[in-house]
Amino acid sequence: MSKESEEFSTEIVQRGVENSGPNAGSLSFSVKVRPRLPDFLSSVNLKYVKLGYGYLISHRLYLLLAPPLLAVFIARIGKFTWQDLYEKYGLIEVLFISALLCLMLYFYADLTPGSTYLLDFSCFLPSNEYKISKAEFIQLAKKSRNFNETAIEFQERVLKKSGIGDETYLPKGVFRPGYRNSLNDGRQEVSMVMFGAIKDLLAATKVKPKDIRILIVNCGILNTTPSLSSMIVNHFKLRHDIHSFNLGGMGCAAGITAIDLAKDLLDAYPRTYALVVSTEAVSSTWYSGNDIDMLLPNCFFRMGAAAIMLSNFCLDRWRAKYELKQLVRTHKGMDNRSYKSIHQKEDSEGRKGISVSKDVIEVGGHALKANITTLGPLVLPVSEQLHFFTNLIFKKKKTKPYIPDYKLAFEHMCILATSKKVLDEIQKNLELTEEYMEASRKTLERFGNTSSSSIWYELAYLELNSRIKRGDRVCQIALGAGFMCNSVVWKALRNVGRPKQSPWIEDEC
Repeated sequence: MSKESEEFSTEIVQRGVENSGPNAGSLSFSVKVRPRLPDFLSSVNLKYVKLGYGYLISHRLYLLLAPPLLAVFIARIGKFTWQDLYEKYGLIEVLFISALLCLMLYFYADLTPGSTYLLDFSCFLPSNEYKISKAEFIQLAKKSRNFNETAIEFQERVLKKSGIGDETYLPKGVFRPGYRNSLNDGRQEVSMVMFGAIKDLLAATKVKPKDIRILIVNCGILNTTPSLSSMIVNHFKLRHDIHSFNLGGMGCAAGITAIDLAKDLLDAYPRTYALVVSTEAVSSTWYSGNDIDMLLPNCFFRMGAAAIMLSNFCLDRWRAKYELKQLVRTHKGMDNRSYKSIHQKEDSEGRKGISVSKDVIEVGGHALKANITTLGPLVLPVSEQLHFFTNLIFKKKKTKPYIPDYKLAFEHMCILATSKKVLDEIQKNLELTEEYMEASRKTLERFGNTSSSSIWYELAYLELNSRIKRGDRVCQIALGAGFMCNSVVWKALRNVGRPKQSPWIEDEC
């Protein structure tokens, strides 16, 4: 392993195995944590820069061709008068030219992608009975007798440095003695959070369930039969010909994947509403064993769900909050280390849980770097791109390349609320101010890591504080198993005032 890789890795050294007493089979260990992201300022992979410009050209080719063609057409037509057309061309020729122009306009309109609007979204706020402090977490973990002393101490240390506050939400049934990923508990949890978020969203948008033609649900671990999407169809009595999809196994990045799928379907079905629901069942991710690499999700994952209503109705532009501008998905699954960095498995006693590799910080950093490098050409001002290429061409050897200032591309950022350490590293590497990180840090403290819905709790925080102004660009970034890093950019269509319903309002009261 290179010196850089050693510096970035998280080393867990296991020492000794006790074979007797109540903690038989447990491990005593020392943990040396050195999580680091790759240094974004040391190098630039031109493969991803090229990929970004490829997206720009393929998705905006019509913008490049339209101006010169339109200029030539106007120049030619401007020379003719009605008398010239009458004298030089017969009726058949005039009709043919008119039909040809109409055909060109039709193809131009057909090739031009329609806009995807975000009417509104809603984040679920659990009742106070689910609130749990860090001290209560450890107390209940001890009473459950599901963990040995080593596992308890590890979770206590992680919680202390996690950045998570004392008012997050957790189904306390997971602390039952002998608890093992109950399917019934998972169904009850997702029913509560999904139905609650959707109910608030339908009330806010005034969209009728029968008008929703596309439904996409993402939940990483819990996959039931019938599916979670079928649960929603049944509960809200959605239309019988609805296009329903259920995404699983993609982790925290699946929410943006669902938005991408919804956009593609909206492009295929005009005048349509799409409902996207992002959640995770803590009851299904919970691990009641003693393997150290499987205990981290217990410390960070908390209850939550978000429901998002998308539309491609042209008239909805006047009531929508945001318009989708760019979406980039990066997948590192071809690399074995990335692929195995986060995976579900069973321990030696058959207990299921999510194993988090010591390489996850470095792997996630490389995925993030690749994603924002691809996103750059789509969002950065032309001046920043020219500065980047000028520096790249004329820079001296052994000098760091110029890294564009991404703060010029977005007014706001919602970075997945994973952990305090990860957020610190991202802020350092992207050279972001505290204002850009505030929503992520506040969400981590108040709600913990709610997986794919986390970025929507962050956007709700910005809205409640009246941060979103017309024309502002908001970038949401999420990472997930696979390993994936996805990003989406929204443009505010109006000043977004304080919403009537928000998961943050209770904290102000």
